[in-house]
Order: sequence, then structure tokens, then C-alpha cells
Amino acid sequence: MPQARFEAIRSLGFAGISAVYAAVGAVTTTKVRAFVISNLTQGDMFFSTDGTTNHFVVSAGSFVLIDVTANMLSHGEENFFVPIGTQFYCKQITAPVDKAVYVSFLY
Repeated sequence: MPQARFEAIRSLGFAGISAVYAAVGAVTTTKVRAFVISNLTQGDMFFSTDGTTNHFVVSAGSFVLIDVTANMLSHGEENFFVPIGTQFYCKQITAPVDKAVYVSFLY
């Protein structure tokens, strides 16, 4: 029977966040179906999957939930996934003073 599983959470503490993109933990090790980016800091953040392009804005104290496979395809067609080896990056819009950002993955 298929089951939802989770990768270990990735994190980046406030001291590692600056105006330059920094990796949030390790790369993904599975094809990810859904992910949550949580920003528990007081600063607004940009997130990226290439370390250059701003892909997501996550306001201070909030989160973004993305379900990549929400609309399942019929007839055995391939579904969308976040690929194995994807690295998430974070940089500040406004500087944090404590806490961390987190990325959680469901596969």
C-alpha cells in the first residue's frame, strides 16, 4: 500500500542568512510531491532553487505550502515532482535577529 513519507527537515539559522543566497540544508534525496517553506524569523525572505533567481517570497513568521502533484494525471501519465538533487536557498529581504527558516518535504 502506498504511503506518504517525509525527508528530514532542512534548516538555516538566522546567523547564516544574509543578502546573498545560502543553502538551506542538503539537496533532496527523493522525488518530492509537496513541500513547506517556514520562515520563523522576523525578516522577510526570498527563496530559490538555483541560488540566483528569486522564486518565492516568505514573509516573517509565515510559510508557503506547495503541492506539486495536487492535480493527479490519469491514464498513467507522469506527474510533476520536485527532482532528486534539488537544493533550496534563502536570502534576506530584511535582516532576521533570531530563529531560523525551514524546508520540509513530502514524497
